[in-house]
Amino acid sequence: MKRKPALVLAGALALGTAVAVIGPPALAGVSAAAAVPKTIVLDGAQLATIRQQVTTAPTAAQKAALKTLTAAADKELTAGPWSVMDKKTTVSKTKHDYYSLATYFWPNPDTADGCPYIHKDGRWGPTVATTGDLTAWANTWHAINDLTLAWYYTGKAAYAQRAELVIRTWFLNSATKMNPNMNFGQVVPCTTTGRKEGIIETSQALTQVIDGLALLDSGAPGWTTTDHSGMVSWLKAFQTWNRTSSLGIAESKATNNHGTFKDLQDAVVALYTGDTATAKTLIGNARAGRIAKQINADGTQPKEVSRTRPWHYVNFNLMALCRMAGAGRNVGIDLWAYKASSGATLAKAVDVLIPPAEGGPWTPPDLDVFDGSFLLDKAHVAAAHGDSKAKAAVSKVPAPAGGDLWPLVPTCWEDISGPPVQK
Repeated sequence: MKRKPALVLAGALALGTAVAVIGPPALAGVSAAAAVPKTIVLDGAQLATIRQQVTTAPTAAQKAALKTLTAAADKELTAGPWSVMDKKTTVSKTKHDYYSLATYFWPNPDTADGCPYIHKDGRWGPTVATTGDLTAWANTWHAINDLTLAWYYTGKAAYAQRAELVIRTWFLNSATKMNPNMNFGQVVPCTTTGRKEGIIETSQALTQVIDGLALLDSGAPGWTTTDHSGMVSWLKAFQTWNRTSSLGIAESKATNNHGTFKDLQDAVVALYTGDTATAKTLIGNARAGRIAKQINADGTQPKEVSRTRPWHYVNFNLMALCRMAGAGRNVGIDLWAYKASSGATLAKAVDVLIPPAEGGPWTPPDLDVFDGSFLLDKAHVAAAHGDSKAKAAVSKVPAPAGGDLWPLVPTCWEDISGPPVQK
C-alpha cells in the first residue's frame, strides 16, 4: 500500500497542535544554558556541556563533527517519512506488523522455486534489502538519531519538526504505525513465521531512537505531551511482547551479540518507561552473564571471532556492551570497572583490537573488506574510562568515512550494521 503523504502530514499537524508542548518554549537559537536531556545511553549532562561549548567556543573537532551531522540531517529534512505500510508484500495478515527476510539465506540452487532456502553465514541474501521493512526501518532510525541531535546542537526547529513527523509516522499515527511486535522479523523465504534473530533489527537500533526521544522531551518545538505519552505506551507494549513472547524469551537466551543487544534494548526501554528495577537487573547481569562469558582473559571474543565476518562482529558485540555500560550510569552500575574472575574486562576487549585497527594484521578469515574505523568510538569510550592503551590509540585509529562524531556524540554510536544502510 502506498503511503498518503497528505494524510500523514495532517495527522502529524493535528497531534502537534492539539495539546501543550513538553518543556520550555521553542528555542530561537542555541542557548548557552542548555537543557539537560534525560538521555539513557548518552550522558545528558555531558551533552549539555558540549552544547554550551558548541554555542560559545566550539573546538575544530566539534565544528567538523557538527558539519557532518547537519549534512546528514539536511538530507533527512526531505527524505521519508517511512512506514511499515509502504512494503509491497508481507506474510502477516496486516502490513502494520514489521516484516523482514532472514539476512543470510539464499535460494536453493537445486530446486526450481529455490525452496528450502540455504544458510550462508555473513552473506546478505539477494532480496533482503528490497523486501519488507528493514530498509525503511534503518532509514527511520538514522533520521530520528541525526535530526534530534542536529536540533539539540543547533536549535533549528526544522530538524525537530522533521524528526517528530518521522516518529509519528512510524510509531503513532493509526494509518501508518508499526504494531509493537517483531513476530515477522527475519522470516526465512518459503516460510511464514519470524525468527528470534529478527529482534536484532530493533535491538541494535532502538537505543538511538529512545535517546532521540529524550532529546525531544527536553523542550523541542512541536513535541507534545501526547507524543511523549504515545511513545511510552508503544514502548511498554513492545516491552511486554519482548519479555513474554516465545521469540523474545529465546532471543534473551542467545549467548552472542544477539543476547547482548536484546538485554540492552530491554534495559533501555525499561529506563525510559520508568521500570528502573528491570533495567538494574539486566545491566547488573551483564557482568557475569555477558562480559565474563563472552570475553576471554586476553580480551578476545570467541563467539564473535568464529563468524565469517569476525571484525564486524567483535566490534558489534562490543558496541552493545559499551552502550549497556552507558545505560548503567542511570542505575549506579559501572561495567567498565567490572573484572571477571578470568581477568576479562571491557577495556581488554578494546585493547586486543587496537593493533589491527591501527593497520596491523587481522588474521581470522573475513568476508568483509577490513575497516579499522569500526573501533574508533569504542577506543574513545575506553580512553575516557582510563584505558591508557586506548588513549594512545585514538589518534591512530582511522576515522569513519563520514567523520568522527565523538566530539558531539561521546559513546559507541557509529553504525556498523552493514547493508542495507551504511554511514
